[in-house]
Amino acid sequence: MKLAGRLDRIEPFYVMECAKTAAEIARGPLCDIALGGRKMIYLNIGEPDFVAPPAVQAAGQACIKAGLTQYTAATGLPALRQALSTWYLQRFGLSIAAERIVITAGASAALQLVCLALFERGDRVLMPDPSYPCNRHFVAAADALPVLLPCGPEQRFQPSAAQVDEAWDANTRAVLLASPSNPTGTSIAPDELQAIALAVRARGGVTIVDEIYLGLSFDARFQRSALEFGDDVISVNSFSKYFGMTGWRLGWLVLPPDLVAPIEKLTQNLFICASSIAQYAALACFEPDAITEFERRRETLRERRDYIVPALQALGFKVPVLPDGAFYVWFDCSAVCANSWDFAFELMSKAQIALTPGRDFGRAGTESWMRLSFASSMADLQEAVARMAAFLAERK
Repeated sequence: MKLAGRLDRIEPFYVMECAKTAAEIARGPLCDIALGGRKMIYLNIGEPDFVAPPAVQAAGQACIKAGLTQYTAATGLPALRQALSTWYLQRFGLSIAAERIVITAGASAALQLVCLALFERGDRVLMPDPSYPCNRHFVAAADALPVLLPCGPEQRFQPSAAQVDEAWDANTRAVLLASPSNPTGTSIAPDELQAIALAVRARGGVTIVDEIYLGLSFDARFQRSALEFGDDVISVNSFSKYFGMTGWRLGWLVLPPDLVAPIEKLTQNLFICASSIAQYAALACFEPDAITEFERRRETLRERRDYIVPALQALGFKVPVLPDGAFYVWFDCSAVCANSWDFAFELMSKAQIALTPGRDFGRAGTESWMRLSFASSMADLQEAVARMAAFLAERK
């Protein structure tokens, strides 16, 4: 069977390849408690150990019971779009018209829709290195070219306006950023983000910002949406992270007014609409008790970060930039191993700890970096640190 050539530009998702190996080990004798094994500790996948709160689950169940399971409008439930508009005003002081908000089948669908609406063969899209691999693959799937800009710790692993300006050429169409970022957990300083948006606007380009972790920002300096820097900025967001609705596959876009109709047309043809059940359930996310619970969870993640970062440093790993959001630590493991890919498999097989090697996230020296997700419980983090300490001691 002849496959489309675009598949040649889509690399394997190595995070998932590692996850498969971890699952295989977890099913084997090393993790068989009856044989004296120990459980696999998963610090590799970006999924919180929190689930959707009771109010959200109850709203989903009530929706099913009431038979509210038919298609919604392609742009989403008007009530949910309005709830998000109100949330932007209350949380960020931004007046975002509900008509500019389009509900999507997760942030992944949102990115696909934007890429298909804006990019075509020959277009270049500037992105940071390191960055989330699927973001560049959405660009490639639209037959455009992702262009990675090396971003080191001295710039918080985030691009600068000067870099964007220097890399821009006649074929460049957009920048695709993430703040806070996966895998680094770092945000772009608001002044720099504004400078990037201005530089892109001056070139007639588009600024797209993945803000799915914005609600999980720990530092007041970065708790600002890119949407404040102009109505032409596109924001991608999700109910998965801050709102704890992983698996419900629900996200949204905030779009320039003239892009809403094109995105609606694509949605009608590609997705019809996001899950009606998930949309009705998400309305409960904005109830005061739910927001209180989300804020409590954010503080729990901050506590985990404040434990794991110094613990990793004490083990000999370098964490040059403190993550200010999300639930990831991006750390340099070159002091203890030749490359993070082999080290990850060693940890899985010998210490039963699953981490993510840097291979997925870019090309600028990422082979010496690893991502740890502190979305797991504090007990798991403490046990993982103890196991790593023992493993490294035996390895010397």
